[in-house]
Amino acid sequence: MQNIDVSMHAPLIAILAGEDSGDQLGADLIIALRQRYPQARFVGIGGARMQAQGFESWYDIRELSLFGFSEVISHLPRLLRLRKALVARLLQAKPAVVIGIDAPDFNLGVEQRLKQAGLLTVHYVSPSVWAWREKRAEKIGRSAHRVLCLFPMEPPIYAKHGIDARFVGHPLADRFSLVSDRVGARDFLQLPQQAPVLAVLPGSRPSEVARLGQIFIDAADRVATALPGLRIVIPAANPQVHARLRELLGNGPHDEAAPLLLDGHAHEAMLAADVVLLASGTATLEAMLAKRPMVVGYRVAPLSYRIARAMKMLKTDVYALPNILARASGYGGNLLVPELMQDDCTAGNLATATLALFRDSERRGAIVAAFEQLHQALRGGLEGHAGDRAAAAIAELIDERHVGE
Repeated sequence: MQNIDVSMHAPLIAILAGEDSGDQLGADLIIALRQRYPQARFVGIGGARMQAQGFESWYDIRELSLFGFSEVISHLPRLLRLRKALVARLLQAKPAVVIGIDAPDFNLGVEQRLKQAGLLTVHYVSPSVWAWREKRAEKIGRSAHRVLCLFPMEPPIYAKHGIDARFVGHPLADRFSLVSDRVGARDFLQLPQQAPVLAVLPGSRPSEVARLGQIFIDAADRVATALPGLRIVIPAANPQVHARLRELLGNGPHDEAAPLLLDGHAHEAMLAADVVLLASGTATLEAMLAKRPMVVGYRVAPLSYRIARAMKMLKTDVYALPNILARASGYGGNLLVPELMQDDCTAGNLATATLALFRDSERRGAIVAAFEQLHQALRGGLEGHAGDRAAAAIAELIDERHVGE
C-alpha cells in the first residue's frame, strides 16, 4: 500500500462532482468537512458553489455534464483522456480520500483505479441500483470503500453484496419545510391567491427541453383551454434553457393569461402551484417535498431507449422517484404519480392526466398526505443535515485509515 499523506489537521481531500446537483452536494460537504478539518485543502472537479467554499477545480465541471448513452458515446474519447489525466494527477497528489459525487459513468471508473492503487475512495449518491441491474452494486463495491446513499431502500441492496453503504438522508429533505407555504410563494411570484396555478418544468438540460419542451407547452395550453383562469408558471433551470423556452413560447400576447417564464425559482414555482407538470428526474422529488400533486412525462434519446430495452437493463416498472419511494415504503397499489413515458409522453396524454388532478380535490389531498409521510422517511429520523451526516461517514473512514497506518 502507498504511503498516503494524511494530516489530521490539514488533509488533502479530492472531490469529483458532475453537474449542478453534484456541485451543490459538494459545497455542502466541504462546509461540513471543514468543521472537522479546518485546514483541509479541497481539489478535483467542481463548480461555482464548491469554488465559493475555497475548492480548487482542476477541470471544468461541464466536462461531466452528459446524459444518456448516445450523449456519452459521442464524447467518449474526450472523457477517456480526461479520466486518464485525472487519475494520474490524483495518484501523484495522494489525497486522504477521493469522493466521487454522482456521475457514475465517469466517477466509478476513476474510483476503481484509485482504490486499486491504495487510495481511500467514497461514492456519494448511489446509482439507481433499485431501477437498473442490481449486480451493479458489486462493481460499485470494487470502486468505493463506502457508498453514501440518499434513499433508505438502498443500503439493504448493498448489504446483500457485502458492501459498506450508509443512508445519510437526502439533502433536499432538509431544504423543504414539512408544511409548504403556498401563500408566500404566490406573493413572491405575484400570482393571485385564488387562481388555479400550473407549474411546468420540461427539464433542466437543453437536450431535455429540445425533446420535451414543445410537448409540455402544448399540454399546458390544452389545460388552459379547459380550465378558465389558469396561470402557467415555467421556471427555467439556467440561461440556456430559458432561451430555448422563450423560443418555444414565441411572441404571443404578454397578458396575465400568458405563461410566466422565470429565471430559476423552481422551488417557488412548485410551492405556488396546485399541480406540477414535469420531466422525470430529481425535480419530481422536489415537487414531492413541496407537497404538490404532479404528472410526470419523459422521453430519452431514441438510441438510449433502444439500447436500454434491448439489453433489458431496467428492473423496475415505475420511474418517478415519488412512486419508487412509495413502493419501497409499502404503499403499493396504484401509482401516486401518473407517469407518461416515451411514446406515451404526448401533449394530449399529459393534458388529460393534469386536468384529472385539477378536477379531483380529494385525490390531491390524499397525495399530499402521502408526500408528507415520504418526506419524513427521507429525513430518516436522523440528526443534523445530510451534508453533516455524509461528512461524518467520510471522516470516520479517514480517521480509521490514519489510525491503521
